[in-house]
Order: sequence, then structure tokens, then C-alpha cells
Amino acid sequence: MAFSLNRNVIRWIIIISSFIIVSLILWNTYVFFQYFKAEERAKMESWTYAYNEYIKDLNSPNPTFNDVVSFIVLDSTITTPMLLIDNKNNNIESHRNITHYKAENDSIQEVVDSSFVYNNRLKLITKYGRENDPFVLKNQNKTLYYGNSPLLNKLKYYPLALLLIILLFAAVVYFFYRSSKNAEQNKLWTGMAKETAHQIGTPLSSLVGWTEILKSEHINPDYIVEIEKDIDRLQTITERFSKIGSAPTLEKVNIVEATKSSYDYLKSRSSKLINFESLFPEREISVNLNAQLYSWTIENLVKNAIDAMKGKGDLKLELKQTEKQVFINISDTGKGISKSSFTKIFEPGFTTKKRGWGLGLSLAKRIIEDYHDGKIKVLNSEIGKGTTIQIMLKQA
Repeated sequence: MAFSLNRNVIRWIIIISSFIIVSLILWNTYVFFQYFKAEERAKMESWTYAYNEYIKDLNSPNPTFNDVVSFIVLDSTITTPMLLIDNKNNNIESHRNITHYKAENDSIQEVVDSSFVYNNRLKLITKYGRENDPFVLKNQNKTLYYGNSPLLNKLKYYPLALLLIILLFAAVVYFFYRSSKNAEQNKLWTGMAKETAHQIGTPLSSLVGWTEILKSEHINPDYIVEIEKDIDRLQTITERFSKIGSAPTLEKVNIVEATKSSYDYLKSRSSKLINFESLFPEREISVNLNAQLYSWTIENLVKNAIDAMKGKGDLKLELKQTEKQVFINISDTGKGISKSSFTKIFEPGFTTKKRGWGLGLSLAKRIIEDYHDGKIKVLNSEIGKGTTIQIMLKQA
């Protein structure tokens, strides 16, 4: 209990620490963005002063063109997109660093195109006005609109990229943790299954001994035969549980006989209100099977069908083949399954019954698809009319 509590405390410390670190990174990025934005605005303000000085000198009676500082400042802005508008006639006085992309000879090229600027003047003014407050050059009756530089735009999206990376990392950690937890649970279930098989073995051996004693007591042989069938069944169940967690051995088996044997056993021990029907080919069909696990699958599907019919209805098993494959269809007249649940019913823990673990169909899917390289699916189903589940296996 103490270990579990400490582990939860450590987990919360890590989560809170990670949140604080991420918050600090995002805050510092925001601060840096605002600082860089303010620096760009200061540069643009210097550009407006330099432009005013340049125009003043140009319009003087005796222009000198000796203001070197103004020329340097005007030429230093090489990345920030700028649009100078003459307020008198609302025309573009000049523009700088405004680029767009166009296709040329099947390649994308960045170009500076005056026609693009003039055609998209209103869009550019709106965009730049939204990004930064414009400068009004009162002496010249002009307005300077400027946008964010490419570097500033990249910096603006950096927090989003960082958050995306963090989310992806968190997803990887989550799936790793979940996989580890599932692996741990699988080990636990495997251990419990093997222990169950071990525990059943002791009374089973005793039952075999008592059967031999009953034989010597001249009990009705029919009773002995039925008891021996149940003992064989218990031995099969014990072997099934003992093999959980280990790779099964596949052998070439007559699937007609294997299916019929499992089906007939369940038929003889089920309610008389169930009308059992079966259709089997007359000839043998060989399939690479683990007979015990396959029998377990048929048992799960038949019992599931009986539960769906609430112990009363028609149950049909049909085995048919094509050139390379064998199909086993198990049909019932139960309550049916909605189309949205066709795949969900094979997930561990999914059940519509009040009692049950929801493991029968998931176990059947694992046996057929993982161990026998086959397929199992809901072939068709209709609410209130019944369901057909199909198993597909390859012929040997």
C-alpha cells in the first residue's frame, strides 16, 4: 500500500514539474516574441525618421544627398515587409520585401511582383494593420504599413510546434505505459490460468480413481460412460489452461470430425429447448489445428449463441469449403447485434450480459487469428432475428 502511494506521489510530482517546465518555456517564448516585436517596431520607427529626413533633403532648394545615415537606415530593412501609402490619392508610394509564390516550369519560385502588390493592396493593408499598428508620416501625408518578418512569424508558431511535440511525446509515454500495464496483466492472467490448471489436476486424478472403483462395483455402464466423458472434458479444459501463454502446436486434423465432436458434446448437455442443426461435408477436410484450442473456440461461440437466445431457439452450425479455405458458420435466432458493435464484440471486456467477463469472443478471435492465421467475424446480424458468426481457416 505504501509503495503504491509513493508511486502515485512521484507520478504527480513528475506531471506537475513537467507542466511547470512547459509553462516556463512557453512564457519565455512569449516574452522573447514580444521583445523581438518591439525591436522590429523600433527599427521601423527609425526608418520613418530616416525617410522624413531623406524627403526633406530631397525637397529642399539645394539638396545635398549627404545624409549617409538616412541611406543606411533605409537600406537596412531587408526582411520586414513594408507598404507605403500616399494618403492623398490612396495609392502605393512604394513597397519592399513583399514576396509571393508562383509556379514556373513545374517549380515553385518566390518572386517580387509589383502587380501582385497592387492587386492585393487592400488585403495587405488589412493584414499588416492587424499584425502591427501603422506609422503615420504627418509631414509627408503618408502611412507606413508593415508586417511581421519571416523570423518573427516562425517564432510565433514555435509554441504550437513545441506543444505538438510535447503531446506526441506524452502519447508515446501513455501507450508505452498502457502496453506495459497490459503485459503485466497478461502475465497475471497467464499465471492464474496455469495455477487453475494445476489445482484442477489433483481432484481430477481422484475422480479417475473413483471411476475405476465404480466400474468394479458393477454400476450401470451408461453412467460410467457419461462420467468418463465429463472427466475427459475436464482434462481437456485443464490442458487448455495450462497452455495459455505458450505457443500452441498445430497438427494436421480432420476439421469435420473436430467440429462435430465439440458441437455434439455441447448439444447433449444443453437445454432441450434449443433446436440444434448441423451441416457437415461427408468427406474429410484437413486443416492445421490445435484441436483443444479450436474446440474451445467452438464452445465459446455456441455458448454465446445460446445466451443470446436465452436458452430457447434454433442454433445451426454449417461447415463448407472452397478450393483453399474452410468456413464454419454458427447461426442463432437470438437478439442480434447492431452494426456498430460488429467489431466491438471481439474486444476484451465487451459484454452485453449482466454477468460475465466479456472474454469468450476475444479469446476466440485470438485463437483463430493469432494462432491459426484465420479470420473470425460477424457475417450478418439483425436485431431481434439473430446472428451468424463465421470462422475462416486455410486448408492444409
